[in-house]
Amino acid sequence: MHVTTTPSEKSTLVVEVELPVDRVARAVADATRRLSQRTRVAGFRPGKAPRGMLDRVLGEGAVWDEAVETLVDTSYREWVQGTVDDPAIVIIGRPEVEMVEAEEGKPLRFKAIVPLRPRVELGDYANFPFKPEIEPVDEAKVDRVVDEMRDQQATLGPVEERAAAKGDWAVIGFAGTRDGVPFDGGTSERMPLVIGEERLLPGFEEHLVGLEPGDTAEFDITFPDDYQDESLRGAQAHFSVELKELREKIVPAADDDFAQAMGDFADLATLRAEIRKRLERSALDRARHGFADRIIDYAVKNATIEIPDILVDEEVEVMHDEMKGALARQGITEEAYLAATGKAAEELHAEFRPGAEERAKTLLVLGEIATREGIDVPDRDIIDEILRARARYASEPKLAAYFDTPRAQAAIRSSLRRSRVVETLIDRWLAAHPEHPAIPHAEEGEASTVAAAPRDGDHDHDHDHVPEAEASPA
Repeated sequence: MHVTTTPSEKSTLVVEVELPVDRVARAVADATRRLSQRTRVAGFRPGKAPRGMLDRVLGEGAVWDEAVETLVDTSYREWVQGTVDDPAIVIIGRPEVEMVEAEEGKPLRFKAIVPLRPRVELGDYANFPFKPEIEPVDEAKVDRVVDEMRDQQATLGPVEERAAAKGDWAVIGFAGTRDGVPFDGGTSERMPLVIGEERLLPGFEEHLVGLEPGDTAEFDITFPDDYQDESLRGAQAHFSVELKELREKIVPAADDDFAQAMGDFADLATLRAEIRKRLERSALDRARHGFADRIIDYAVKNATIEIPDILVDEEVEVMHDEMKGALARQGITEEAYLAATGKAAEELHAEFRPGAEERAKTLLVLGEIATREGIDVPDRDIIDEILRARARYASEPKLAAYFDTPRAQAAIRSSLRRSRVVETLIDRWLAAHPEHPAIPHAEEGEASTVAAAPRDGDHDHDHDHVPEAEASPA
């Protein structure tokens, strides 16, 4: 067997194989014996039917096709076995095989395009020209939180001595007609709404402003061109509306009584001080996360790497799974989503692809930095993470059991390893800049290890953990 290899684009290797005529002849003889053993041919005992009869029963070229398939498979496996000790060749998927010459009496030649684990050439990843950006907390931000808390504690009371205004809570009854004929969905005896939120048709609620309970109004409305009911798009309808109830939101005053009602706070000043403290902690947390994102982006942009299509395809599938999971949590099926957006799954994959390539590159770059920095994760940390994950998903036995698998443990190890890369770089920068305000360390285990659990057929997509080489091109 003669083999030549040529590096190609996108971290692939072109492997050209030539098999001599005598090996091809032996493969044809072996294929004849195998097919004769498992094919019933009238007048011949099992294993005794000649090649000509097999081709007549199984179809012209059946023996030759069997021989070629077996030769390609076994010779590719032999080559893969010979690369086990070559660190430059780490195969991560099945090859694309192209027959170059397959004619009896001549050497058999084929070409395999083999995806390899990409070589990552790191650029600068530690001397980034930026720093954490901490958003200041001022009194206006504290005021906004206090106002939100007051709004959450608001009650509704009857509106007195004035007409309806935007922001009021109302109950209305209405009847709609088109050309004097009622239409489906155009009538309601009691419809609660907040005036101004445009829950109904655009412009509908404007006609409620100025009414008092018991008042009625009549008006025409044109349905928008993108209305969900196609039969009503662009159509004009006449509505008769009665304002049945009107209430307004009563917000408690921002005083000591309000603060005491919110918890163990002596007065409003104490409550405001606690709010400021929490806002400042949140600002520091966002600063660290934002700093981490910029460090990752800096490292990835400075690295040189060609991503093989197989890794991008895998990441596309992961993003598709994530989308389906997000839809499911909202009670929406993928079919309904595609119908509503007018897209096919193939179009979604095309949209996902640029982001998938960036995600795959990021995973590989962080893995390479971890190797250079000598960052690893002790087994004890993996066990602790598994225990936390199993406890979190205790009510889902199938999912909890996933964390006992080698695949899950490899994914957890690499996820923690990558997060520790970034935390190491942040801590190193902070140590070198003692004048900068301290920013809290991210919680250990926060880096999506639990989120790595697959759901409904999802698969992990850990590019640090390279799968075994696909020995068969079939």
